[in-house]
Amino acid sequence: MDKTVEWLLTGDPWVVYRTRIDLLNQPEKDSEVLKARKEMIGHPKIQRVLKELTNWPGVVLASHRSANQSFHKLSFMADLGLRKGDAQIKQITKKILAHQSEEGPFQLSMNISKNYGGTGKDIWAWALCDAPVIVYSLIKFGWAKDKKVKKAIDYLAGLIQDNGWRCVVSKELGKFRGPGRKDDPCPYATLVMLKMLSHLPEYQNSPAVHTGAESLLHLLQKSKEVHPYMFYMGTDFRKIKAPLIWYDLLHVLDVLTMLPWLKKDARLKEMIKILKSKETKDGRFIPESEYKVWKDWDFGQKKEPSRWITLLAKRIIKRVEA
Repeated sequence: MDKTVEWLLTGDPWVVYRTRIDLLNQPEKDSEVLKARKEMIGHPKIQRVLKELTNWPGVVLASHRSANQSFHKLSFMADLGLRKGDAQIKQITKKILAHQSEEGPFQLSMNISKNYGGTGKDIWAWALCDAPVIVYSLIKFGWAKDKKVKKAIDYLAGLIQDNGWRCVVSKELGKFRGPGRKDDPCPYATLVMLKMLSHLPEYQNSPAVHTGAESLLHLLQKSKEVHPYMFYMGTDFRKIKAPLIWYDLLHVLDVLTMLPWLKKDARLKEMIKILKSKETKDGRFIPESEYKVWKDWDFGQKKEPSRWITLLAKRIIKRVEA
């Protein structure tokens, strides 16, 4: 067994669980996998997040970028591998499904000030920088075939334009729009839409996904000249960090490597090269940026190698080299 994998298997139960599934290809019914999953669900850190999410949607959304937002924590639980059969997930999902818009996407409690084109009042609404993240989580939990979820998927997928997904919000948000030209693709919205659709076999090789992937790769290729919606894909973008909630190198690679037909793309290979350059001689990866709200997790610091980030990086590399 690889020494890095041996190191990962001495980590937190969610690292052990995902290492056995994603790197060692062990089946869910394997006794060691079941043991790691049970320990993961019962771990105090996981229970703390789940308890917070049972108060869905939590605090009124004011900034999509905040790592403290409930929908970001929801997607992290989905990334770890929690499922609809888990007690708290069932409870949380029930609350999410109770607030579906007429169009299909699920709503959050938001307050967008009048200065930014909103109403300045607490309202239930959705935007293309939150709706796909919620639907992605529901898909990962096992609700992909639910009628409400399918309605949301199809509506969001249908918002594709010739250059990716643009800034779109529900009618409740009025004239609110991100800081950019309305005809530009939004890098983050395009990323989370690809993340959502890449987990659906019927969409994975669709024209919409091809368009979205090309949009991101083109933006990265032109990162020095093109900055739609003020997404600067420079030094900060290239810093590896977790969880995968915003627009950065690790998150983009984790999504694009889910698309097998991209494996030979030279632009993707260049990003993989950047990622590999960050690997230590021991085959580990050290966080280069952190979210303060996650400071007590192994990826919430910049001094020591992180097992979780190392797992994410190794999984990405495995996908393109398989």
